[in-house]
Amino acid sequence: MGSDTPGRGVHVAQEKTVLLERTSEHVAIARFNRPEVHNAWNDALIADLEAVVNELSRDRDLRVIVFTGAGDKSFAAGADINEFRTRTPLMAFQNSRRRQALLQRVEDLPQVSIAAINGYAFGGGCEFALCCGLRVASSKAKMGLPEVKLGLMPGIGGTQRLPRLVGRGRALDLIVTGRTVDAEEAYRIGLVDRLVRHESLLDESLALADEIASRAPVAVHLARKAIDASFEGSFHEGTTLESAFIALCFAGEDVREGIAAFDEKRPPRFSGA
Repeated sequence: MGSDTPGRGVHVAQEKTVLLERTSEHVAIARFNRPEVHNAWNDALIADLEAVVNELSRDRDLRVIVFTGAGDKSFAAGADINEFRTRTPLMAFQNSRRRQALLQRVEDLPQVSIAAINGYAFGGGCEFALCCGLRVASSKAKMGLPEVKLGLMPGIGGTQRLPRLVGRGRALDLIVTGRTVDAEEAYRIGLVDRLVRHESLLDESLALADEIASRAPVAVHLARKAIDASFEGSFHEGTTLESAFIALCFAGEDVREGIAAFDEKRPPRFSGA
């Protein structure tokens, strides 16, 4: 995906279970594409998603990626249960580690990631939404980690990321009951960051993506790293890192462009330099 890319509405590699679409120079959409089974994850989809993440990780023109589900009902309804029928304990461990690594790579992408949750986000689909930087939910979205109802538990980072978003007690409630939350409750407890009308989900998500993409990319990247550090170290360590990052911002060209644009009362043209 270079800078010479198709415009909004043009799809690439439509035979794949994950479709990648460039909507502008700096924004793209990735769609889980198994709508006939609510975009459930199988090994083929995981392989396609790994390939997409590889492509995204190399694309330095892209600033924001929006993940969503094909169709009108589901973001991703979790694992394909048909694959559970022959899964051994060793296979379960290896599968969990592979998918954990994949979601960590999504979380670590150079782009800001947005989950546009257009319907059911259960199990692995919910865990994927948790690894994205921001979550925008349709009014028809439903989310949950129902694994305990199958004698299982979340295995793709859900037990680690959910408490960081909603707190230990709420995370325990959702995981050990396996219950589903609707969009309004998800927004109220902080599981999603924005709640929008179902019919405007993609437009709202792309508007957010375009807004983020218009900001200074180095500053956005460093701000993300500083926020992540707040979960990993002490307050003192985090503020020290913050000071180092603000110094890096002043070492670049974008801060001068931002100040010039402010003085000249025009939109800034950030290059990422």
